[in-house]
Amino acid sequence: MVEIKDDAAMDAMREAGRVVGRALEAVRAAATVGVSLLELDEAARAVLAEAGARSPFLGYRPSFAPTPFPAVICTSVNDAIVHGIPTGYRLRDGDLVSIDCGAEVDGWTGDAATSFTVGTPRPGDLELIEATRRALDAGIAAAVAGNRIGDISHAIGAVAREAGCGMPADFGGHGIGRRMHEDPPVPNRGRPGRGYPLRHGLTLAIEPMLMSGGADDYHSAADGWTLLTTDGSRAAHMEHTVAITEDGPRVLTLP
Repeated sequence: MVEIKDDAAMDAMREAGRVVGRALEAVRAAATVGVSLLELDEAARAVLAEAGARSPFLGYRPSFAPTPFPAVICTSVNDAIVHGIPTGYRLRDGDLVSIDCGAEVDGWTGDAATSFTVGTPRPGDLELIEATRRALDAGIAAAVAGNRIGDISHAIGAVAREAGCGMPADFGGHGIGRRMHEDPPVPNRGRPGRGYPLRHGLTLAIEPMLMSGGADDYHSAADGWTLLTTDGSRAAHMEHTVAITEDGPRVLTLP
């Protein structure tokens, strides 16, 4: 069931989103050569603890997962698309890192992701990150009252295809509010003018995931969580929680 939020609820979600934005900033600042993924998780935990926020990631176990998620961020490196588990792996020069983070404050949730390179970027990585950012921006621009979910999906997919990037089927954005995952789903490909209608008070996590190899195929890693590109190509992931308002899209997860 889709829950439409009132203005007070959207303001409350903004507070949760602000914590997410600050956590992503802290993780990016800490992500230097030699730092472990577990240390990045600790940086995010410190921001959440200071804000009195709960992590909706920690202990989360959807139907596909063999174990509860053990961290407060997802750390997806190089050919990992999403859902990477923080480990003792230490960042190397040229790594492409995607970080996904959520926070719950006073019963309301925010969810966002960003991608960046560590040290000297490898050829094509900055272009992939920029294409993913453009896809997110296009999706947000389409998130206006009177449009439909398909308009967001089509906008994201058009940017990805123009850039020659693949997108993992079956994974995309979602409604968000009291829980991290709510209705409606927000696919990263679709037909304009189709799907659930957008109206004031609808809150969505919009999240393109692009793969530089151009294929849409992916597979799961041995941990049962991490999604990897089948051809070993690099991947990037961007996400914001967005509220549909009568004045246009309101991004809730800026720091």
